[in-house]
Amino acid sequence: MSTVPRNIYNGEIDFTALALQYPNFAKKQLTKSLLHRDFGLEIELPEDRLCPPVPNRLNYIFWLQDLLDTTGDDYRDRYDADREVVGLDIGTGASAVYPLLGCRLRDKWKFIGTGNTRSSVSPQPILTVYPNSDIDPKSLEYAKTNISRNNLSDSIKLIPTTPSNPLIPLSLISNLPTSLSFTMCNPPFYSSPEELLHSASLKSRPPHSSCTGAPVEMVTPGGELAFTNRLIEESLVHRNEVQWYTTMVGKLSSVQTIVERLMEIGCGNYAVTEFVQGGKTRRWGVGWSWGDLRPKTSVARGITGFPKHLLPFPSETALSIPNGSLESVGRAIDAELRDLDLQWQWRPNISTGVGLAPSNVWSRQARRKKAHRQDEVAVGGEGNGDGEDKEDEVALGFKIAVRRDEDGGIQVLLRWLRGTDAKLFESFCGMLKRRLEGR
Repeated sequence: MSTVPRNIYNGEIDFTALALQYPNFAKKQLTKSLLHRDFGLEIELPEDRLCPPVPNRLNYIFWLQDLLDTTGDDYRDRYDADREVVGLDIGTGASAVYPLLGCRLRDKWKFIGTGNTRSSVSPQPILTVYPNSDIDPKSLEYAKTNISRNNLSDSIKLIPTTPSNPLIPLSLISNLPTSLSFTMCNPPFYSSPEELLHSASLKSRPPHSSCTGAPVEMVTPGGELAFTNRLIEESLVHRNEVQWYTTMVGKLSSVQTIVERLMEIGCGNYAVTEFVQGGKTRRWGVGWSWGDLRPKTSVARGITGFPKHLLPFPSETALSIPNGSLESVGRAIDAELRDLDLQWQWRPNISTGVGLAPSNVWSRQARRKKAHRQDEVAVGGEGNGDGEDKEDEVALGFKIAVRRDEDGGIQVLLRWLRGTDAKLFESFCGMLKRRLEGR
């Protein structure tokens, strides 16, 4: 496993230093040099295929790491080195850069890569289109070679697909685990060769972004929105067979359209982010899940200036407690939650607890119901059993941590771990705040 700082490309890349280290440095050599210097990866790239900018691709991998790390079923909110991860890279290009980076950074990660979605547009003089296949044979051969030369053939598998296959071809994957951890893709941005050429004519491309590409990589009918909408429709079929469905897009306006579509179909567990290192090219990421494990706020709400009503509900909030100590506040929280019909474990040594509630068990009605049941037991009855814990019924999972802030005060940090009802989490936070304030 390789450990790489997440801000490795935040500053300008020193082209002079790279040229001294790598005498053949030029255009595509930048990508090859960065992959070799920073990750120990050796690749070859054809002249007429996309040259992936390493900083941008690396950011996508880092975001996937964060999504998975903060939605693990152990509720730890950190990297689990023992977790087996299997991801699907839809449209693996000639470089196979996403699988190579993902497997190099984390030993337990494995990838399945599919061929690129073909373009059905008419060929242009400078463009080559593969009309009868979803596979770009040249890119596929380069990808196989790049995977093999880095000794990752056991971790990365490529499968051929055709236009009739879905984007998520689970039926074609042998030895498929119970579910995929994620899907990822970098769909063609453009809807036609004309749009591609017009966009290219408006840009002045410095060496780090001067790359060619085949239409199979850059053009698809309807552009990135049509491609992503197709992915959304397939996710409605597969649901929890994939934990996170994700895509990169080239336009911020596309993010808004995609989020609006997710909201229309009732998907409230989604995440948005932006990818930028070095201050040059900016791209955006959108992910959604049909499961109930909630990512951290920093992972799910990673776009500045995005319409607030389209951002996912914050999964974290903080309560300021003016009086008391870590111990006294922790004891008060523990006593309050032990009195409710929920699963609760408090660890006083780290002032942190995790709870799982089957419903709104803190409402007045739920408290009265529990008291009535306890009265029945006290007079010799057995009660009706409504308060028994049911591990498979979790409406709200949460974590509470008590910490001291910079000013010496006490903060109670509440983290929404699991559930689909934002109002339920909001209600729980309000109840705890009132109780701690003595109201």
